[in-house]
Amino acid sequence: MTYQEILARVDHTLLAQTATWEEIRRLCDDAVFYHTASVCIPPCFVKKARDYLGNRLNVCTVIGFPNGNHTTRAKVFEAEDALNNGADELDMVINIGALKEKKYDYVEREIRAIKETAESHVLKVIIETCLLDKEEKIRMCEIVTNAGADYIKTSTGFAAGGATFEDMELFRRHVGKGVRIKAAGGIQSFADAERFIELGASRLGTSRLVKIAKKENIL
Repeated sequence: MTYQEILARVDHTLLAQTATWEEIRRLCDDAVFYHTASVCIPPCFVKKARDYLGNRLNVCTVIGFPNGNHTTRAKVFEAEDALNNGADELDMVINIGALKEKKYDYVEREIRAIKETAESHVLKVIIETCLLDKEEKIRMCEIVTNAGADYIKTSTGFAAGGATFEDMELFRRHVGKGVRIKAAGGIQSFADAERFIELGASRLGTSRLVKIAKKENIL
């Protein structure tokens, strides 16, 4: 794959607690220059980013982030607010504790509620793979499929680990038709990115690839 083909699958991301508008603005500029799929930014910057970008780039933000244990009502409000502010895509975190308690109906209903709010906008469901066992990951593939979400996503980047090749293979075997995969966290290089894509990832959540492209004057 070419560098540009890989970058076109990147959600160029900055979700740090210390993020400032100036950093978000530079993130947006870099994403436009390198033709990434979107920028993924904190909810408080969505409106300003949308006004700044116009229609040049998709804006993605996060819901129930990073722990996922907000109430469903709070997550729905966050989703409504983000969409009203101009977000194109939503990355939501599941209630991991509910999954651990085997409250599968609750987890699915919550995803459905966010997808109903999102309507035609893209919804990615973060399951935080590093905190789950194999059975829970497979169950989440089924739940995400049944709930009608657009993507299953590995990680927030705020827990102990990120995407792995093994999880990509597992997702590919168990997600339903029409559900795409986003790998996030732990993507160190363009070689890593290409391997994740080969294994089934349609999107990559990272800021590192654009940084490498800038440093090495790619494009």
